[in-house]
Parts: sequence; structure tokens; C-alpha cells
Amino acid sequence: RIGRPPPTVRIVHSGHACNIEEEHYTERVYTIREGETLELACLVSGHPRPQIRWTKTAGSASDRFQDSSVFNETLRITRIQRHQGGRYYCKAENGLGSPAIKSIRVDVYYLDDPIVTVHQSIGEAKEQFYYERTVFLRCMANSNPPVRYSWRRGREFLSQGSDKGVEIYEPFFTQGETKILKLKNLRPQDYANYSCIASVRNVCGIPDKNVLFRLSNRTASPSIKLLVEDPMVVNPGQTVTMVCVTSGGEPAPTLTWVRNADDLPRNSVLNGGTLTLPAVSMEEAGLYSCVASNNVGNPAKKSTAIVVRGLKKGRFWITPDPYHNDDNIQIGREVKISCQVEATPPEELLFSWLKNGRPLRSSERMVITHTDPDVQPGTTNLDIIDLKFTDFGTYTCVAALRNGGIPEISIDVNISSTTVPPELTVPRGKSPLVVQEGDTVDLQCLVSGKPKPIILWSRADKETPMPDGSLHTESYDGVLRIVNVSREMTGTYRCATSQYNGFNVKPREALVELTVQYPPAVEPLFTEIRQGLGRAFALNCRVLRAHPSKVLKYEWKLGTRLLTMGQLDQRDETDYHVRALNREGYGEYTCEVTNEAGAGTCRFLVTGTYGK
Repeated sequence: RIGRPPPTVRIVHSGHACNIEEEHYTERVYTIREGETLELACLVSGHPRPQIRWTKTAGSASDRFQDSSVFNETLRITRIQRHQGGRYYCKAENGLGSPAIKSIRVDVYYLDDPIVTVHQSIGEAKEQFYYERTVFLRCMANSNPPVRYSWRRGREFLSQGSDKGVEIYEPFFTQGETKILKLKNLRPQDYANYSCIASVRNVCGIPDKNVLFRLSNRTASPSIKLLVEDPMVVNPGQTVTMVCVTSGGEPAPTLTWVRNADDLPRNSVLNGGTLTLPAVSMEEAGLYSCVASNNVGNPAKKSTAIVVRGLKKGRFWITPDPYHNDDNIQIGREVKISCQVEATPPEELLFSWLKNGRPLRSSERMVITHTDPDVQPGTTNLDIIDLKFTDFGTYTCVAALRNGGIPEISIDVNISSTTVPPELTVPRGKSPLVVQEGDTVDLQCLVSGKPKPIILWSRADKETPMPDGSLHTESYDGVLRIVNVSREMTGTYRCATSQYNGFNVKPREALVELTVQYPPAVEPLFTEIRQGLGRAFALNCRVLRAHPSKVLKYEWKLGTRLLTMGQLDQRDETDYHVRALNREGYGEYTCEVTNEAGAGTCRFLVTGTYGK
């Protein structure tokens, strides 16, 4: 081992580089045009032969490369995109001395089509016959390196000072990304075709791009009219047509529709300014806006709300007499039945009550009240002031919309001597639960009582969301099913009774403990090592994550032949050393690390050196 050199590394490039700069001798910059293929090779030396790993830092969060590392000598990215620029590192490690690291910065060059926007300011009329009209033409193109702009009027290039009526300036606050042409107090010759030329000076062979704008005395920002009611209240299944027309603007504006500033529903049909929603559903309700744009001034926008009639989430609850510290219903005491429905639009909601199928009117002993229609969801209460044996029976509250068109919702509530508040328990053997990652698991709470309320599941740590992303999950049978369970779902879950479809009393609660086991994640998953006969080398397999992580066993094999085995106690890695490579030593080495949940495998392909 004495005198063995630590690994060395250098990066060489192939692929479609425009140029490589040695920047101040410290950083190398590799320039490439967007859409081309990036190819970087990491040349290493060292004995034993080092393991190679490519990583990337900097660059946007959307770039998936950070999460992984590439264990090959050559890093190849086909059709490279602008967000994949940044610094790439090659790291070589063989267990001797410190790892060798080299980096190279990749700069992706591109030039998008320029866009010209126009802003006009019209001064006050002075002495009735004169007014000043100043026009700003603003050109902008996304690019790397920074773009240079130039302007033409017709065929004539415009430059600062070449024409008294024209000023050209780059606003300092956009760092030179925009070029503004100011036409002061418009003259007849200013009505012309203007071209903005965007250039990155042909770097990487990227050609200049230009855009034409025709300025006339009719140039104007857009204006529109909506030929619809606002709001439009419709029944589900109805076909809705919204018409938007241009009432001004030169050049002719383009019209688009958006819903809640988002995409339109999938089955919507857009034809010019007319938007049709065939068989509208409640999910398609919202604020629809027509937007007209022609790059002159600000876009014009007009909106209408589409309200789709509907009744949903019908629920009830029973409130025992609040003046007695007892959750039960008793003869001679007060009891209140409440009904709740989400109605659209809320002002059309109508409630009525039945007892054993017959209409019920409000009386001194049976008081019916409704909440204000502005308060959502709509609620109605039936207060039985002094419960008698003859009051036992089935009470039905019926919710309907004033203008009809959709089915009513009926909710039945039984009041009898068997109506009792709920209790919650966890069945034997159902907590703690130990499952493997990827399994389907049922968390269960048994609910007794009559009626049986909706159960609310949540994490015991109230801030942590449930597997579906919400803070609460409702269950009608007390079971919470988690499909394809993952390691983040380990923890304590709380089941609690809700007032919905049950008693409006203090919630009953129970806890279920869940542990998710998963097999070891290891690295490297695969790496190729070229090594000459008689040479020494080391292989290293590292555990990144595992649960349980206490008892991890490992087995090193060459092909199917077992080389060594053991247990990782405090360490998170295992090494296998070859002192002198013989012909039988070539082939695929594997290191399998196992726990109760499964195995993770590192693979190493050991082949002869180049030219062997």
C-alpha cells in the first residue's frame, strides 16, 4: 500500500460543444446550443481503480438530475434544455487518500423569438386643435448570452440621434434585456413598418431573429363585449354558450377564454370568441374570462360567473339537551335535530320537515328554524322542546332548490329509546401495525352507537397531512384504507367521531400506530471498472436508507459464487478488496444488503483494461 497514488481525474468533452473556455485557469466552461447533445467523459487513474460518480449542483429545482448520480465514465444528455445548464462534478474514489473531484460549467445558449409590445400616451388637447401622441415600442426576447437589439423603420436602420423624433433606450432595471423605441409626438413618416432584430452575435451558430410591427394611425389597444348574463345560473347537463366579440383594437386582437385563470374544461369547444360547454357539470362552474390581446397596451378582459345548480353533502346531527350534563336522549328533555346541505346557489335553498312521512309544521313544542341563506352550508333545525313517548319516530328533512331542475335530497333521522351516543375502540391486534412498503393496509376503528356517525381520520401530529394530502379523511365504516403505503406514512393515526350523522357531543377518540418497513436503498446500483491482471482494487457498497436499519446482512458474490458475508452493525457500508486480480476475477460482483423488508443490490462489472 505504501506509495500508492490517490486517484486523479480530468474531464474531457465530445458531443456538440460550441467552444470550451479555460476561465482564469480555475473553471472550465463548456458552451452548447439548446437541443444539442452534451457528452462529458471523466478520465480517471489510480490503483485500486476508483469508482466514478457524476453529480450536479445549481440549476433549477425542476431538474431531476440532482436526485440521482450517474455512475458511468460518460455523462450524456441528449436534446439539452436551458434548465440543464449549471456545474457538473465528477468524483473519483478508491478508498486511498481523499477523493479526486473536477468540475466543469455547462452554459446552454438559446434565443427565443422576440415580441414587440406597444404602449401609447396621448397628451391633453391644447387650444382645441393640437394634441401630442407618443408611442413606445418595446422589444423583448429570452436568450443566453444577453441579446442585442436593433430597430429598422422600413429598410432604414434606426440609431440614437439619427432622427430627432426617435429615442432608443434600454431601461436599466431590466439589465439590458429590453430595448424601447420612443416615437415622440408622432409625425406622418412615423406610421410605418418597424422591425426589431434580436441577436446573440451568431454564437453557437444561432441566427438572428426578427419581428415586424405595422404602426398606423388606427393602432389601438383591444376592447371587447360579452354577450352573456352575469352570473349565468344553469342546471347540470345544460349546454352553455358564452359569446365574446371584439369591439376595437388594431391589429385585430386574438381572443382566448380562461377559467379561474386556469385551463378550460376538457370537453369545452372554443370557436373564435365563442366558448361552448356541452352538458355542463358542477365541477365546471367558476369564473370564465374572455381575454383579448394584440400586444398594444394592456389586454382587455371581461368575466362572467357560471353557477351550476346543485345540492350535495346532506348531513344531520342530534344535539341532546344542553342543560343536562348527559349525552343521552331522555323523555321530558329537549332534543334538537339539525340538517345541513351545500346548495348552489344558496339563496334558492328550501327546507321542509316530515314526521313518519307526513308534513310537519312549526309549533310551540316543535320549533323549526333555518339559518340565514348567506351562511353556507344551509342548515335547518327541529327543536323538540319536551320529548314525549309519542315523539319517537322517523323525522325526514327535505332539501330542494326553488327553481327546481335537480332532484331533492331527503335525510331520515330516527329518534327512539335505542338512539344512543357513539363509542370508539380499536380491534385487538390492529395496533401497532407493521407493514411492508407498497402494501395495502387497513387502519380500523370500531364504532358503536345508533346512529353510527362519520369517522374522521387524521395524523396524531395535527400538522402532518394524511396520505391523500388533506388534513382529515372521512370514513363511513371506521376503516381507513391506504393503498401502496410508503415510508413517509409511518406514524400515529387518530380516529375520532364527528357530529355528522351522529350526536353533537364531545368526540370519542382512539389511536392506531403504523410502522412501514422498506428494503435497503444502496449505491452504486451499477458501475463498470476496468482493471489489468495482477492489480489490486476495492469495491464499496453503501446503504443510503433502510427500515428496520438495525439488522442488515450483506453477501458479496462473484457471479453465483459466495465470496464473503456478514452483518452491518454500526456501519452503513461494506468493502470488498481484491489484492491481485486473476483471470477468474473478471465478471459481475454483487453485494446484496438485506433486512426484513427485502434487499438492495450493488453491482460492479470488472472487465479488462482498454485494448485487452
